Amino acid sequence: MSQTSEQSVLLSDDPPLDLRLSESELEATRERIVSFIRDVVDDAGAKGAVLGLSGGIDSTLTAHLAVEALGEDGLHGLTMPSAVNDADVMSDAERVARDLGIEYDVVEIQPMAEAFFDAVPEAADDRTAAGNVYVRTRAVLNYFVANSEDRVVLGTGNRAEAMTGYYTKYGDQAVDCNPIGNLYKQQVRQLAAHVGVPRELVMQEPTAGMWEGQTDAEEMGLDYDTVDAILAVHVDGGLSRSATVRELDVPEEAVDRVVDLHERSAHKRAMPPAPERDL
Repeated sequence: MSQTSEQSVLLSDDPPLDLRLSESELEATRERIVSFIRDVVDDAGAKGAVLGLSGGIDSTLTAHLAVEALGEDGLHGLTMPSAVNDADVMSDAERVARDLGIEYDVVEIQPMAEAFFDAVPEAADDRTAAGNVYVRTRAVLNYFVANSEDRVVLGTGNRAEAMTGYYTKYGDQAVDCNPIGNLYKQQVRQLAAHVGVPRELVMQEPTAGMWEGQTDAEEMGLDYDTVDAILAVHVDGGLSRSATVRELDVPEEAVDRVVDLHERSAHKRAMPPAPERDL
């Protein structure tokens, strides 16, 4: 059990809403996710799982739970740095793999990304387009290894990311399952502390690593505690916009921002559309 207090795993000192779970809920959640991972692998008739390790809290927690479900031999980690990634964060990814005792490979993806940039140079200056190349390249490598070893690919997405579309389509969500996909970011941090993830990893600044210096909070315009709260109360909970502002004591603009992110990303949460059949 981690020595990190449950009361110390929030991003801000005064979050709009405390979504942390009770001790019994935490343990039940842990057991449910571990069983889920084991069932996904068993149902696929696979020999284990592949997981991209970024050094962030989402992949770190998923790795810990996957090892509990599958054993050390059941998880193959991939660390896939590029020129825009923080070297310290990528070092954290390797540290997680070593601490868990799993097999892992470090694959430099910059040469692969450069092949895309050279092929379509007019697109290479678009920061988002270039960042998505890195993310999608990692997805291809995850499946390349998984297919060759008869494994499934584990995703690392949480509920806040899923509901706001904060991921790359056919990139970091090109996976077979999302073990922590129903947890808000607060709960991800809390569960990570509960299973023994070191505090410095639990509280690390979230980043998608799409370009140098990128952070989730800066790109979304809100910290995860605020995003979590608005999602839980307004988007998931159905409380009205005005009541959400009063209940959470957040600006109207913050509620509108989360709603806009949710609505604009609806296509990411659905199968690609096709025209209706002419019967």
